[in-house]
Amino acid sequence: MESSKSNSMEWIKAVVIAVLVAFTIRYFLFAPIVVDGQSMMPTLEHSDRMIVNKIGYVVSEPKRFDIIVFHAPGGKDYIKRIIGLPGDHIEYRDDQLYVNGEVLDEPYLDELKAAYGPEFVTRDFELSEVIGGQVVPDDHLFVLGDNRHNSLDSRDIGSIHKDEVIGKANVVFWPFANIGFVE
Repeated sequence: MESSKSNSMEWIKAVVIAVLVAFTIRYFLFAPIVVDGQSMMPTLEHSDRMIVNKIGYVVSEPKRFDIIVFHAPGGKDYIKRIIGLPGDHIEYRDDQLYVNGEVLDEPYLDELKAAYGPEFVTRDFELSEVIGGQVVPDDHLFVLGDNRHNSLDSRDIGSIHKDEVIGKANVVFWPFANIGFVE
């Protein structure tokens, strides 16, 4: 009888510990997210399931071209690509990204550029036209979806405060055909 009670208590302890570990991992370290919409195509597809690394930006700073998940206006979470960091001057001219006057390549847009032909993927704009300032404000990020014709992003909602960032999303775990790291 005593052995049976002891075994039961061990099982209860193991289950409680497992639940606490799972909760800690889910709440503080990693979380699943489902891509909703086509704003990140062709990099990410609608209904792709990803892992969001919540701890990465606690120990390091966001980098240009990271794919992030953040709390957007209206209570939704968006997934977009970081284009501008604090202090950056951003401009698009003739479908080319200029950061602080320097041309930067965006290889993740090559597939879309090939598909659109002479039509531009990203319409021309200067930062002052979309956020009202010459540079990305301190503690803010300027983000765009990869599918520039079908993306609600910083051109529409303004720059994103770093406190709104949930984490970096670069691992697709479902569907099976899309499993892997994304850049």
